[in-house]
Amino acid sequence: MNRRHSRWRVTKDHAPKSSEPLCAGVGDRLLFERRPTEWKGWLWCTNGRGLKGWVPEDWVSLEGDNCRMKRDYTSLELTVRKGEVLVVKETESGWAWAEDSDGCEGWVPLGCLEKVP
Repeated sequence: MNRRHSRWRVTKDHAPKSSEPLCAGVGDRLLFERRPTEWKGWLWCTNGRGLKGWVPEDWVSLEGDNCRMKRDYTSLELTVRKGEVLVVKETESGWAWAEDSDGCEGWVPLGCLEKVP
């Protein structure tokens, strides 16, 4: 995980695949399973409300079939268009937590971005 803020340009459009993100706070317990994915370091999790989504494995403590959040988290993805410039606040396992020019934040795959020199 890298938490240095930097500017990145969107090279490929990206839109979220799910409409309601999974949200969890520090100490929340989630059910998890390991599913095949192109993104190493992510677990498929379900919260107490039944919402499902990917969670970074480094952000949880594993406890049998459950995991407990070590920090607050949302799986919210950001819709971005080619050419936009974002402020990347954090990177995690192939994804970036970014903010667009309107102040909206969310996850974007690093494969859709290039760092602005």
